[in-house]
Amino acid sequence: MTSIRHFPATHPLPDWRNFGVMLRVLVGVNGLALLVALVQVQDMSMWLLRYVELAAVVEPWLLTCLGLLALLRDQLWRLPLRLGQAAVLLLAGGLAFSLYRYWQFLVPGDVGSPYRTALLAMTAAALVLSYFELRSAAFSPAQAEARLAALNARIRPHFLFNSLNAVLSLIRARPQEAELALESLSDLFRAAMRDPSELVSLADEIALGRQYLELEQLRLGDRLAVDWQIGEVALDLPIPPLMLQPLLENAVYHGIEPAAEGGTVRIAITTQGDELCIAIANPTTPQVPHPAGNQIALANIRERLALYYDLEARLEIASADNRYEVRIVLPCRTKAH
Repeated sequence: MTSIRHFPATHPLPDWRNFGVMLRVLVGVNGLALLVALVQVQDMSMWLLRYVELAAVVEPWLLTCLGLLALLRDQLWRLPLRLGQAAVLLLAGGLAFSLYRYWQFLVPGDVGSPYRTALLAMTAAALVLSYFELRSAAFSPAQAEARLAALNARIRPHFLFNSLNAVLSLIRARPQEAELALESLSDLFRAAMRDPSELVSLADEIALGRQYLELEQLRLGDRLAVDWQIGEVALDLPIPPLMLQPLLENAVYHGIEPAAEGGTVRIAITTQGDELCIAIANPTTPQVPHPAGNQIALANIRERLALYYDLEARLEIASADNRYEVRIVLPCRTKAH
């Protein structure tokens, strides 16, 4: 099963197909170009003009280099780390050399040196690789797993406490249902004790969410209605554990319990292109504001998504017309890199 060890923040050689990596490279190299432009000009009023001139040379090289690195990512990852980094440096320098020679062919009057250009390109690439290696050390698998364990530990007590309360409310009045609920609760305990660094299948997360909502329906009765809308999605898609349940718990606790008449929790799971979208919506009671605990749970999930997917995943919130919706968007990954 895929784990956090396979994700971009924990790999010393970057995942060149990751949006967060691409964005950091673009910002970093353009930042270097801004600094070079500042050093080269004597008049500050010419700074931005000089940067635009440099960008006309840097951007084609940078975008082409990123495209090639994305294509060659898997081959680079198979190499030993230093050899892979050397290959990146040679690619950056060779591409800069070739583009500069092509530019000299188009503009014969340009007497600059392509070797100097290649050396500058390799220096920029070396700085980028150094940054990602340092970042990889800061987000080592052990540290990332420890952080995930700490984040999951914040979820478990509230989650299990509420589930246990649901069972306790049944013991005297409906003992047979309480027995079935205890079996479901044992499954929830097992799910909560999983290794937080390991991904689980979407099917497992849906099953866990259904069990949790069944427990809550035993406690709330007809006040809680549930509407599952699962599109044509691959149920074996790996996703982080305990993504659905905390959001379902929030929907019940903040959307259903405060309303005397109850309401419906709607869960929609669809794919849009190469992204998996999970949306959970609940009614809101205007007189009851969302407690701080709701925001803490959302911040928890945001941080876990960042540890797994960097900038490729997002959590969105929409609130309108007495309806509160939380949407998680994840990249569809059917196997580890």
